[in-house]
Amino acid sequence: MPIVPMRELLADATKRDYAVGYFEAWDIYSIEAVKEAAEETRSPVILGFGGVMMNQEWYGSGGLRALAAMGRVVAETARVPVAYLLNEVLLFDHIEQGLRSGFNAVMLDTSHMPIDENIAWTKRVVKAASAVGADVEGESDPLPDASGIMSEQAASRMTDPDEAAWFVAETGVCALSIAVGNEHIKTDGESGTDFELLARIHQAVPVPLVIHGGTGFPDSDVARAIESGVSKFNVGSVMKKLFLDSLCESARSIGVKPNFQELVGSHKSADILEVAKNRVKEEVMRRLIVYQSAGKA
Repeated sequence: MPIVPMRELLADATKRDYAVGYFEAWDIYSIEAVKEAAEETRSPVILGFGGVMMNQEWYGSGGLRALAAMGRVVAETARVPVAYLLNEVLLFDHIEQGLRSGFNAVMLDTSHMPIDENIAWTKRVVKAASAVGADVEGESDPLPDASGIMSEQAASRMTDPDEAAWFVAETGVCALSIAVGNEHIKTDGESGTDFELLARIHQAVPVPLVIHGGTGFPDSDVARAIESGVSKFNVGSVMKKLFLDSLCESARSIGVKPNFQELVGSHKSADILEVAKNRVKEEVMRRLIVYQSAGKA
């Protein structure tokens, strides 16, 4: 099935009252887990990779392009509608590499920038993406980070509806990441949701809204968030946690004379990476059901 523009997936989600999941992969096993979960639940989905957590020297000198080529093959073989997103990269050069490498949606990490600088860089991204028919997601302000590395001012900031509307009008992005209580990298407990603020943002902003920090976003808040204009959830941290937990469990059960060829990289049932992939796939399937996208493909 051909890769679908992200704006089309989000428009359908808005029309039919569900949200599209973007589940951030990091290798062949993780991106296959997302694709297979979407196929088994008949869900539209956004496949892709991020940039913030990567070794930047490796990423910029071939790593990004290698991931892009591998993921593009996975995306093109999906039996459900998929978009292909390069999420939150740190450098404009990485945006350009991603667009040349086949991503049809991109996002530059502008969370640390003053609003005027953010708008200027986002407009540059939109211009580059538009030239090749790709979509752009933007962010008008920083999202709190549960790791505690952000400044106190940034960590306490929430999206201002008027500023968000101005940002969208100035840049032309097709989707907007917002801060309404959600937090990046929250694997301990759940975040809260300011639904009064979310309603005001939805009224002011004419594009689909995006919740980053999906790992810690409460399942119980999802349906109301969708009713309030959220059309996309980003999930990443829980996937790596489950993958690592599975690998640790598998490592503890390996005998004294393991079959290395079977256990590592065979893609057979004994492959501990395949076992970890299936653990991630189960969680992605669960979340797709929560996002009400199951059966919408």
